[in-house]
Amino acid sequence: MLRALFVVLIPFICFAQDLKQYTIETISASHKFVEGPVWSAHEGHLLFSDIPVNQIFKIDSKGRTVFRENSGGASGNAYDDKGRLYTCESRSRRVIRTDKKGGSEVLADSFEGKKLNGPNDIVVTKNEHAYFTDPAFGDAVDTRELPFHGVFHVSPKGVVTAALRWQTRPNGLAVSPDSKTLYVTNSDERNVRAYDIGRDGELTNERIVVAKTEGVPDGVEVDAQGNLFVAARGVSIYSPAGQPVTTIQLAEKPSNLVFGDGTLQTLYVTARTTIYRILLETKGVSIY
Repeated sequence: MLRALFVVLIPFICFAQDLKQYTIETISASHKFVEGPVWSAHEGHLLFSDIPVNQIFKIDSKGRTVFRENSGGASGNAYDDKGRLYTCESRSRRVIRTDKKGGSEVLADSFEGKKLNGPNDIVVTKNEHAYFTDPAFGDAVDTRELPFHGVFHVSPKGVVTAALRWQTRPNGLAVSPDSKTLYVTNSDERNVRAYDIGRDGELTNERIVVAKTEGVPDGVEVDAQGNLFVAARGVSIYSPAGQPVTTIQLAEKPSNLVFGDGTLQTLYVTARTTIYRILLETKGVSIY
């Protein structure tokens, strides 16, 4: 298990339905606004973005280091099964993919002749279909060119299509354990929607899984049993049917989360200025 610097154990153990116990640790602090945590099963490290300082950080057994300078306002990050890193650059308004040797390519920066709003979060399925959200938050509201807030699909061959066109703002993304369902949080309506993923990556059968979250939902994760972990007012946990199970309260409002470590029983959470590590009984899902 990764052991990083800045570890402060919070003496808090909670017992709840379907969640026997958990402990919360602070593993990195004094950031500006952190987002986009991603665990590398190939390398055994955690990456996360600090958007205002324009950097991506890495935490591994040696501690915390800067992984990427001048990150283009990096927000969401994801790995595919080849160990390639996908990054949503909200300031540069594009999505890039970086191979294991450090070479990068632009996957998307415009659609139908218009710049993207500001790519936010991204996931990659087991068969290398990528999805990213493109809402207009902050300054992007005044400079947007697209007439919708999108969830975009990037095929394994690099073809970019608008899988969903919303007038409200999509935010976080997660894929079910069998890679057949995509979950999308809606920050404006404060709900979580689900879609069937077709053979060619198309999204169908829209339904609302969580009708109303406690607070504005941001990132979302799924464990091996299909339970949903939503970063909102706290980390709210819902059953696969969308029924509330419990909420993990943190000192700061969480923005995103990812399962990591060798056992995938650790939930890493980005929350404003802090990175938390939550040790759980449940287990996450890996695409590798």
